[in-house]
Amino acid sequence: MSKLGYTLFDTAIGRCGLAWGEAGIVAVRLPDASDEKAQARFEQRFPGIEARAPTPDIASAIDRIRGLLTGAKDDLADIVLDMGAMSDFQRAVYAIGRAIPPGQTLTYGEVARRLGDPTASRAVGEAMGKNPFPIIMPCHRVQGADGKLGGFSAPGGGVTKLKLLEIEGATSVEALPLFAGR
Repeated sequence: MSKLGYTLFDTAIGRCGLAWGEAGIVAVRLPDASDEKAQARFEQRFPGIEARAPTPDIASAIDRIRGLLTGAKDDLADIVLDMGAMSDFQRAVYAIGRAIPPGQTLTYGEVARRLGDPTASRAVGEAMGKNPFPIIMPCHRVQGADGKLGGFSAPGGGVTKLKLLEIEGATSVEALPLFAGR
């Protein structure tokens, strides 16, 4: 395996992190409780990873993520991800997910139908739950049926998912089922 590096950086929603190697980005961390926790998670997942200054490509990805998190309509679809450890199914799901523009959403069932298997919505949800690239592979743009939020495995769970959708203008927080009737 190539030598991996990571960096933490400030965004409008808190400190995020990117880990990368020669083949592209291997992981994105949304804000953790502390820098130490984010660093520990990178080090646990990728033994031997080191904190490094971003390469020019990583610096560009960071700038674009920062922009998206302040409302820029950047789909980040051309940022290179290292999907070497992903299954073919995950790659197919993530390709569909990456094509969802900011401010729009699909359901797990719609993604499954685009894969050609309308019965695969649960498997789509599982693939989204294992997404190591939140924001760049926008799993927050995939929701449950009938307007249900669905899960979100990144730090902050559903609250973070709602915040990301609101930043992108997908919907107002008050319109989502989690906050209905409040």
